[in-house]
Amino acid sequence: MPKRPRITLPGIPLHLIQRGNNRQACFFADEDYFWTVALTGKLTLPPLH
Repeated sequence: MPKRPRITLPGIPLHLIQRGNNRQACFFADEDYFWTVALTGKLTLPPLH
């Protein structure tokens, strides 16, 4: 049975996962991790209230 198409809605974030190959670490320095978190925050939309 084929997969159902993923439903996407404008302004609604999708789940984000960061994994390394073979479960290896993705970040080797704290600066890399914090830079990625800051960049991700800048790319997300504010909550709709």
